[in-house]
Amino acid sequence: MVVYTNYDNDARVRREAETLAANGFRVVCFSNRTSDRPRRYMLDGVDVRELDVPKYRGKSGAAYLASYGRFLLKASVACVQLSREARVDVVHCHNLPDILSFAGLVPRLRGSRVVLDIHDSIPETFASKFANGALRWKLLCLEERLGTLIADRVICVNHPQRDALITRGLPAGKTFVSMNVPDPRIFVPTQGSVAARPDGAFNLVYHGTMASRLGVDLVLRAVHALAERLPRLRLHLWGGGDDLPAFQALASQLGVADRIHFRPQGYPLEELPDRLASMDVGVVGNRRSPAGELMLPVKLLEYAALGIPAVVPRLRTISHYFSDEMVMYYEPGDVASMAEAIERLLGDQIRRREQPRKAAEFLNQHGWHQQGPELVDFYRSLVSSEAVTRTEALYK
Repeated sequence: MVVYTNYDNDARVRREAETLAANGFRVVCFSNRTSDRPRRYMLDGVDVRELDVPKYRGKSGAAYLASYGRFLLKASVACVQLSREARVDVVHCHNLPDILSFAGLVPRLRGSRVVLDIHDSIPETFASKFANGALRWKLLCLEERLGTLIADRVICVNHPQRDALITRGLPAGKTFVSMNVPDPRIFVPTQGSVAARPDGAFNLVYHGTMASRLGVDLVLRAVHALAERLPRLRLHLWGGGDDLPAFQALASQLGVADRIHFRPQGYPLEELPDRLASMDVGVVGNRRSPAGELMLPVKLLEYAALGIPAVVPRLRTISHYFSDEMVMYYEPGDVASMAEAIERLLGDQIRRREQPRKAAEFLNQHGWHQQGPELVDFYRSLVSSEAVTRTEALYK
C-alpha cells in the first residue's frame, strides 16, 4: 500500500491493511515519516515502512504540491525496489492525491495490478478548501482522470461519490465501493443512558479535524445561541487543525470559553470509544460545499456504532443513507437551525433513546462484517489463485 498519511492514526487504511493481513496477504505499507527519522515496524501483521517525507498540514497549495511530489517520487522508488525483492501482486494507492497511483507504474509494467482508493474526490475537496475557478477545476479533474487511468480498479468510499466519478467518465465496471465504517473490534456498541445527569449538564461532542470547512465555528455559534436556554450545555472539541487557534479565539469572543473543552491532541483510536460513550449527543457541522455533499463523515458512523444520537446537516450523501428517524437534521450552514435541532434532541428523551436504534440499521447493512469479506473477495479477484497460494505458503 502507498498512503500519504500517518499510518498509525488512519483508521481506514489500517482497517483495510489489517483485514487483508489477517486473511493471508502479505501487506507492506509505505507512509509518511512521523518522527525525525523514517521508521520501519510491524503493526497488527502489517509491515509499515515510513518514507522520508513528513506530512504537510497547511493552507498553501504550492506546499501541498511540493510535498505530494516528493512523496510520489520516493514511493515510486520504494515500489520498484520492493518489486525487485519479491513479487508484488497489487499496488494499492490511497488518495490524496490520485496521482499516487503512478507509484505503481513500473510494477504494473511487470504484471502487478494497481488499485486507487479514493478517500476524498480531489476536485470537490480542493474546490472547498481553496479559491475555485474554471481552470483549477479542469486541472483537478485532469489529475483525477490521470490517477484513475493508470489504476486497474478504483475503490470509492460511498455510492454518491462513485456516481460523481462515473459522471466524469470513470467506467462503472472499474469501481468497487468499500465504505469508511468503524472497526467493530474497537467501536463496540454500548448501552447508552439518556437519563438526566444529577448536575443537569448536557455534553455535546465534535471530534476530528478543526477546520472551518467542517463547520466547527458554526457549532461554537450554536452553543452561544443556546447559552441562556441551556445553561449546563458543554461542548467538547477533540482534535487539531489549522483553524484551532481561530476557534479558541472565537469561543472567547462569544463569551462561551468556559463551556468549551478543547483537546487538541484528541484521543488514541483505541481510547476514543470509551470517551465518546460519556457524551449525550454528537454533532456534525459540515457546510454545504461540493466536498461536503459527497462526504459521509466517519464521526457520524462512530456515533451510530456507539449508540450516540447525532445532529447532522441535511447533505446529499448523509441523506442517502440516513433517514429522519435515524438522525436529527438541520439546514447546512444555518446556526439557528443547528441550535434548534440540538435543543430538540436534548429535550426529547424518547427520541434520544430511539434514534440510535434506528441509526444502527445502517451498520447492520453496511458494517465491516459485510465490507471486510467483500474487500478480501475483491483482492482475491485481482490476483491469481496461484499467487495467493504462494503468498500464504511463504508467510505461514
